[in-house]
Amino acid sequence: MKRILIISLILILSFITGFLYFENKKLQVSIEQSEDLNEEQKKYLEMKEMQLYYSKNSVSTDLAVDYESWVISTTLADQLHEDSNGKFQKEWGIFLGEITQQRGVDPYIVYELLRTETGGTFDPGLVGPQTRFGHAYGMAQFMKNTAPWIAEMADLPYEDKLLFDPLYSIQLSVEYLHYLYDQFENWDHALTAYHRGVGGLKTYIDNNGHAKSAYAVEIQERAEEFDLLTYSP
Repeated sequence: MKRILIISLILILSFITGFLYFENKKLQVSIEQSEDLNEEQKKYLEMKEMQLYYSKNSVSTDLAVDYESWVISTTLADQLHEDSNGKFQKEWGIFLGEITQQRGVDPYIVYELLRTETGGTFDPGLVGPQTRFGHAYGMAQFMKNTAPWIAEMADLPYEDKLLFDPLYSIQLSVEYLHYLYDQFENWDHALTAYHRGVGGLKTYIDNNGHAKSAYAVEIQERAEEFDLLTYSP
């Protein structure tokens, strides 16, 4: 009986190994013949080859998922770096890609919000003009009365000087947009609330009958101009 079980296991393992081998060969041929493919298609084929490698070598499938998210993030980073004429650093784009994938937020909405908040400079050291609520700071233009509770919600430490850290600003903006969209399920409401505060959103709706502020419309229209990054497994 043990002998039969051992033989059966050997046969099953041989079949799996053979299947993975031929699938891998097919992918290698596809990649070798990929001169006519665009860069996204090539990266997708490379990703699938990597996943097969992980499976064949009993490596955790989590690594394959991480590879896929990294492909998306690096492609996004290149795109935003070029669009901003080098002002939005690739390091920031990769971080933005990873955080937005985790939180389910459109990265282009965040990018366009940061562009709008900084007047197209993407300056991490920006200090906004004096208002009755104080100044706004950093790339995401957070005020000191708002930033601490958003940081707490994101499980991040808080110090005023961190508002000038570009990665910190990006993560706070993603967290706040995720929170606002979850509350309102609508980008007009979420973006107008980001710009004016939740109280300001209510006042805007009372005065205009809708939440379609120029701020919200401009960010969404610009975000829609980008090609969507989609990778199907």
